[in-house]
Amino acid sequence: MCESLSQRFSVLDKALISTQEFWRTEPFHLSINESLPWQADLDLCEFLINLEVEEIEQLKGDTSKLVECLTPFIPTLTCLWAQCELESLPLTDEYDTHHLSVGIPGRKWQQITAMGKVALQVNRSDQNWLEWCAGKGYLGQWLAQQSQLPVVSFEWQESLCVAGQALADKHQLPVTFVQGDALSDDCRKVFKSNQHAVALHACGDLHAHLIEHVCQQNLSGLTLSPCCYHLIQDDAYQALSTLGKHSQLHLSKTDLRIPLQETVTGGERVKRHRELEMTYRLGLDCLLQDVSNQQSYTPIPSIKKSQLSQGFANFCQWAKEQRNLDVELKELDYWQQRGQERFIQMERLSLVQQAFRRPLEMWLVCDKALRLEQAGYDVSLSTFCQRDITPRNILIQAIEK
Repeated sequence: MCESLSQRFSVLDKALISTQEFWRTEPFHLSINESLPWQADLDLCEFLINLEVEEIEQLKGDTSKLVECLTPFIPTLTCLWAQCELESLPLTDEYDTHHLSVGIPGRKWQQITAMGKVALQVNRSDQNWLEWCAGKGYLGQWLAQQSQLPVVSFEWQESLCVAGQALADKHQLPVTFVQGDALSDDCRKVFKSNQHAVALHACGDLHAHLIEHVCQQNLSGLTLSPCCYHLIQDDAYQALSTLGKHSQLHLSKTDLRIPLQETVTGGERVKRHRELEMTYRLGLDCLLQDVSNQQSYTPIPSIKKSQLSQGFANFCQWAKEQRNLDVELKELDYWQQRGQERFIQMERLSLVQQAFRRPLEMWLVCDKALRLEQAGYDVSLSTFCQRDITPRNILIQAIEK
């Protein structure tokens, strides 16, 4: 692993650029009749083709094992994953805040308390808190109770501000909600130089704007866990750091979704819903391509998960009405089987992209961290909780020197 942020970023940048053919492939859009995208690499193709369904499932659930299996075919994975190693912060359980957790799902509360503990460890007694994109302000309330320092909770939705303020008042906490647009210039009014800003899973442009405000208004510190990198107004990622802006790696919104495809919640029911929906969509796509001789995928609107239990024929009829499709729905058992075959192929090919999820996320995180370092902050990267609590467990902390 490289010693500096800039070195880590440069290694990731070079390696990701050299391996684009592997992680830019979109398995969902590949026809069952198409050759594998890495046909020149016969050994890799043979490895993937020979995987049984059970083996695919096992590798999907064990990324470390997957990387180990793929490294002989893609040696650069060793270098990429070395740059993904981060310190896991040691946390104590000395805080009694269970009364604040009422109504909050277990994993979410674990995320809140874990991030709160990390923020407390670096905050000084003369620094107030700014909770960015606060929602109902659960993190801010936790910090207010533990530190007894004032918290400004900034949130767009007025209903969440009202609900959050009521909760804070109920517990007699020094929390003040401010309603406003995080993407507008007006939000500058909530930033003060003596603040430590916190944001748990702020999305896309929201965390990018927070970083810029922290740098421009010289806040005392920042504790940030970024999420949903694809939720941006531009068509492609706009790098924040100098190194990022000079990179030849240009990421589309589709590319920015790759790190987010890992989930740890939901169980068998969610897994079954996903398999059914993907099978139905791919089966209908096979039918539409057959009758139209077109190779491009026909987008179908989102469907309620409860509708999936009504079967493939019902799904096709619903999709036909939604898109006004001029197609005769016949031989549906055959097309459903084709959809199942394409789903298995999609899962098989997705294993390759899966091995690049964390390295792509690290590239994005390093770019954001470098922007803070350029502004003169001491910056550290770490993980604030285990991946089974949330895969988005990378933490950026910036402290004024």
